[in-house]
Amino acid sequence: MPEYDIAERCEFHCGDTLDGKYRIERLLGEGSFGTVYKVSDAGGNEYAAKLLKLWAVMPEISKNLRDRFTMEFETGRIKSDNLVHSHSYGEVKGNPYIVMEYCPNGDLRHYASSHHVDYVRVGKQVLRGLGDLHGCGKVHRDLKPENVLLRRDNTAVLTDFGISGDRNKRMTERGWIGKPQQIFGTYPYMPPEQVNPPRGGQATVLPTTDIFSFGVMMYELLVGDLPFGELNEDTLHTYLANGKTGKWDRDALRKADRSGVWLPVIEGCLVPDFKKRLQSTEEIIRMLPCDPEAYRQEPVYRSFMNVRTGILLRVMQGEEYGKVYCLDSLLHGNRILTVGRMDRSVRNSIPVQETGSAYVSRMHCTLEKDGTTGKWFIRDGQWDGNWWKPSLNGTYVNSTEVGESGMPVKPGDIISIGDVKLRVEGY
Repeated sequence: MPEYDIAERCEFHCGDTLDGKYRIERLLGEGSFGTVYKVSDAGGNEYAAKLLKLWAVMPEISKNLRDRFTMEFETGRIKSDNLVHSHSYGEVKGNPYIVMEYCPNGDLRHYASSHHVDYVRVGKQVLRGLGDLHGCGKVHRDLKPENVLLRRDNTAVLTDFGISGDRNKRMTERGWIGKPQQIFGTYPYMPPEQVNPPRGGQATVLPTTDIFSFGVMMYELLVGDLPFGELNEDTLHTYLANGKTGKWDRDALRKADRSGVWLPVIEGCLVPDFKKRLQSTEEIIRMLPCDPEAYRQEPVYRSFMNVRTGILLRVMQGEEYGKVYCLDSLLHGNRILTVGRMDRSVRNSIPVQETGSAYVSRMHCTLEKDGTTGKWFIRDGQWDGNWWKPSLNGTYVNSTEVGESGMPVKPGDIISIGDVKLRVEGY
């Protein structure tokens, strides 16, 4: 584990220079762990710079924050027309910063308060951004109007896909959240499986997490209120119970949207059971009216669809981000590979490193190659010598839960085990 110097207090004001490269123009926003400035370079180009305030956090969470900040930078490099683009990464006095695309029209909540918004157009752009994240094995996890920005031409782009959206654990972890209003600011968009994880463990984060949040966000923008009622410290239990049972005000949506376009979409997004919820952003886009936009870039993962030599798994989300496992090279005299949390008590073919986490089981899933067709299959759990032992939190391919009987995998698929995402690629 790399060692880092203790970060020094680092604050900037208008006219200051960030790391000798960017002039501070003004403060754009500030949270518990980061400050965002509008900056410009020597050529007059405008950017937004997010500074991670490591001097203000306790040492035990500093590395975790830094790792996730780096992940946010990498996510911003995904080729997409609907994600905020990362420009550069640096560090000042031990505090990392990201320089990213500046969106002058601000966030969607602020913009919608004073402008007419074509919600079908914006909704599709948000869904395309989510789809590009999902295609790279990532889930936003904190979708809300404040995290949708508008470029100068009013194109909607997603931001804040690093620090703000981590495990449900973040709301109670010591030092993470200090003020009650911050907790309640997170709950409105969370699906039931994140609030009350199944099986007594941590809910596996799937694209359906973002789909639920999308439904809440669009309802709120169209109606002006949250779908499951008023939310404050006194009404929190009722709000969450309404979300768990699918109790929300459909009449208010009908009045706000006379066209009737959004009711079936939001109905499908807010289904409490994530297995019965709308499963993909493409499915939702097909439910919305056609528009004249010609745009639709090829999903990022298409370049990995061709199998020339074999199949590999690439870590797209997790502590070993970017690590590659070539499946055929791991086979030793049989057609079985085991996957599970790195642990001395178990010898997995693919040991997944998740420090201090029980969300990935020690014996999580099994990969098997068909000797006749050469195709790969995945099963939840492993054989422990006496019986088949399932994982604690389940194994998923895209948004489909895998059982003991298994299912085939192909290039482009995203395997979710706990909070780790593995993309199946051809090479």
